[in-house]
Amino acid sequence: MNHDHEIQFAVSAIRQYISNRPNAADTAEGIHLWWINWPEPIPMSVTLAALEILEKSNEMETIKIGNRTIWRKQSSNP
Repeated sequence: MNHDHEIQFAVSAIRQYISNRPNAADTAEGIHLWWINWPEPIPMSVTLAALEILEKSNEMETIKIGNRTIWRKQSSNP
C-alpha cells in the first residue's frame, strides 16, 4: 500500500468503527492497534494523518485526560 491509500484505508476503518460504536474513544495508539485491521504493519504516522483528516471534517475530536489525548466521535457539529 502507498501512504495515500493507507491513509484512506485508515479513514474508512475509523469511520466504520465509530459508526458501529458511537461512544468509542481511545488514544491514537489504541486506534492504530485495535480499531484498524491492517493487512500489514503500517507506521503510526498513517493513523495520525487519518485522524487529522477526520478532525478537520468534524467527524472526530480530541479531549485531554491527564497527559493523554483521547480521540472520539465529534460530539456536536459546529
